[in-house]
Amino acid sequence: MMAMFRSFVSVSTQLRQQQPSSGAGSPAAPTESVESQFSCPICLEVYHKPVSIASCAHTFCGECLQPCLQVTSPLCPLCRVPFDPKKVDRSSSVEKQLASYKAPCRGCSKKVALVKMRSHITSCAKVQEQMANCPKFVPVVPTSQPIPSNIPNRSTFVCPFCGARNLDQQELVKHCMDNHRNDPNKVVCPVCSAMPWGDPSYKSSNFLQHLLHRHKFSYDTFVDYSIDEEAALQAALALSLAEN
Repeated sequence: MMAMFRSFVSVSTQLRQQQPSSGAGSPAAPTESVESQFSCPICLEVYHKPVSIASCAHTFCGECLQPCLQVTSPLCPLCRVPFDPKKVDRSSSVEKQLASYKAPCRGCSKKVALVKMRSHITSCAKVQEQMANCPKFVPVVPTSQPIPSNIPNRSTFVCPFCGARNLDQQELVKHCMDNHRNDPNKVVCPVCSAMPWGDPSYKSSNFLQHLLHRHKFSYDTFVDYSIDEEAALQAALALSLAEN
């Protein structure tokens, strides 16, 4: 359950030291909060099967880092430093810490080992009750317009080569030119696929050339998304003809 750890786990600014049953050799509690100390920078949940990049020592969930390992020249999602995918190792030290430290569940307040927090949250009745009672979106002022739903994110995009997130259109162009200029892989354009007329399965044979020719400007400057998709498609076709 994505990002639930941030929503349903709260702790004091400093954890009390956890005492094991033997009474000896207990680890010192971290001075930072559990959330910042043991959360994956990608999914924002407590680490699950953590792995560390040797070159920069940044740690992620093994599954979260997988998209970066599928490209020719991977970059660390956090610091953008290139790394050798063969030098990504299981982080046994983080696993030991996850097993050692506990934090209270936001729902039932039960102290749960961090390594078990994900599974606990999915089964905690109090957490599920909180989720069911979350307030729904309502307009600030009364309106006759329908409340929008299922609107795709057209403001920021994910790099199709390395998985770098939160790039706006211009940042995506610069990022790909700086880091993936020689990448031969065919990829789906994240900007086009987010548009009403986009084909999420179409892979550009020359993605960088496509970026430079089609995405140096923002579609928001030219396209009004309040119109229906057919009109938006016509506007896109007009822009394409104007380019030619």
